[in-house]
Amino acid sequence: MDSRSAAHVLSQIGALLEVKGEHKFKARAYAGAARALVALDTDDLAPLLKSGEIAGTSGIGPATLAVVRELIETGESSYLAKLQEGMPSGFIDLMRVPGLGAAKVQLIHRELGVETVADLEAAAQDGRLATLPRFGAKTAERILKGIAVMRRHAHLTRFPEAAIAAHVILASVRKHPQVKSAEITGSIRRHNEVVADIDIAMECTGDPAGIAASFGRVPGVASATPGEESGTIALLLVDGTRLDLHCAREDEYPVALWRSTGSAAHVDAVIEHAKATGFRISGNRLERENGKAVALTGEDGFFTALGLQSIPPEMREGMGEVEAAAQNSLPELVTYADLRGILHCHSTWSDGTATIAEMADAARERGWSYIGISDHSEAAFYAGGIKRDRIGAQHDEIDALNEGYSDFRILKGIEADILADGRVDYDAETLARFDYVIGSIHSRFSMDGDEMTRRVLAALDDPHLTILAHPTGRLLLTREPYALDVEAVIARATERGVAVELNADPHRLDLDWRYCRMAREAGTMVEIGPDAHSTASLDNVHFGIGLARKAWLGAPAILNTRTAEGVTAFARERRAR
Repeated sequence: MDSRSAAHVLSQIGALLEVKGEHKFKARAYAGAARALVALDTDDLAPLLKSGEIAGTSGIGPATLAVVRELIETGESSYLAKLQEGMPSGFIDLMRVPGLGAAKVQLIHRELGVETVADLEAAAQDGRLATLPRFGAKTAERILKGIAVMRRHAHLTRFPEAAIAAHVILASVRKHPQVKSAEITGSIRRHNEVVADIDIAMECTGDPAGIAASFGRVPGVASATPGEESGTIALLLVDGTRLDLHCAREDEYPVALWRSTGSAAHVDAVIEHAKATGFRISGNRLERENGKAVALTGEDGFFTALGLQSIPPEMREGMGEVEAAAQNSLPELVTYADLRGILHCHSTWSDGTATIAEMADAARERGWSYIGISDHSEAAFYAGGIKRDRIGAQHDEIDALNEGYSDFRILKGIEADILADGRVDYDAETLARFDYVIGSIHSRFSMDGDEMTRRVLAALDDPHLTILAHPTGRLLLTREPYALDVEAVIARATERGVAVELNADPHRLDLDWRYCRMAREAGTMVEIGPDAHSTASLDNVHFGIGLARKAWLGAPAILNTRTAEGVTAFARERRAR
């Protein structure tokens, strides 16, 4: 029994436990154990069971270990079979519909006999769903939209999950005796916010086609399809992961690495550039017009041979980067090291899980010189928003903590709700007490485009607003952006001196990188905010950096590459306009 197949069984058990309404911690335990098994990355778990390594693996408890032992000994799980008894096979898919949880799935099954997504769609369309308690016509409409979103994005995975899976697979690929080196390529290397499949390029010491085919025969592979190009193969793993392998000889690896990174539009643009400059790209070879291959040293050598600056992977989207590289005018992109601090963070004063002191310590450990605490405002009662009469106490706590620092500072921020009429929560006198103000929309997402745009533009006119957070409200793969004239918002933000946020929570990554590039071209300042509700989620900024690089952003365009004084000066300048 290989680790991926066993992990898939544990994941199914966890999903079924959730559907049955078991305690969440029990379902999460199986999901965690599945991740732990995948990380073991082995074709045969039996030796690890015998040695005790599985039992000693973090995330594997007695119950999950018993399932793994049975899988190794029999190839089946009696516990999974028991959970599946009487359980319609479509229930797990129902749980994936945005807005549905275990209780609602059980209710619609009990009252309407719904067992599949198709059944649910029919019940929403013919009015039956709206008759159920706590549903109604609007809920039925939202569920129909959720079904459409789920179907549209069924083949996609958010970047973090895809990247983690890719690195586990990469470690396995590198163990092959005829693989000299290998790298993750495709949309993960380009740091796309969502990923359809995992691409890996391999530098091989043997026959590329034979090596590619050998990966199709390893345990955990459900199907293998040779690609159109020799040395490529598309694999479907048992847990649904899609994997494209690109094998190349050493002399062809630089081009294979570049080509498999993509995007298609970028590849086409480079091919056209090559033709215009006396070269051609044939498969994984760069050739002169006479057919003679050009010897290359690495991927950078490929770009150099074509008279181009080396184009960072994140920028390879066919959006002018080849032309800029030919003119030696690519921008210097922001890096993680450029960040001086972060501003969008929550503490136990609202819905965070760590104290202000704990958040500050975690920020200092990451090498930053400041952290901004921006708990929710009073209107966000559902998130423990801070009432006006508690603001002074929070600020006193921050002042006391700051007295103990000589090289670090905690800034006093607030994430204030943008109300339906465009007012920013709290009165002007209260907002003036903060070092900076983040404005966010957390309600009334269904406004039409004109209404929502007027709402946001009105908020941007408030002189206290420093940053517009997660401007379009999207939740990747589950909630579409609300209707909004983003171009008008960027124009107003530029005019008023308000920064727009690239919210780095991997479920959001909002503002979209394409609009962030538009903001760059308009001269609008961008803030990369982790939207951290814990010390661990401070590291969300890594995802934001990747998207900022896709948007061609350099350090001067990012608000929190400035010092703490630079940030507060930006806020003061905004208020003085």
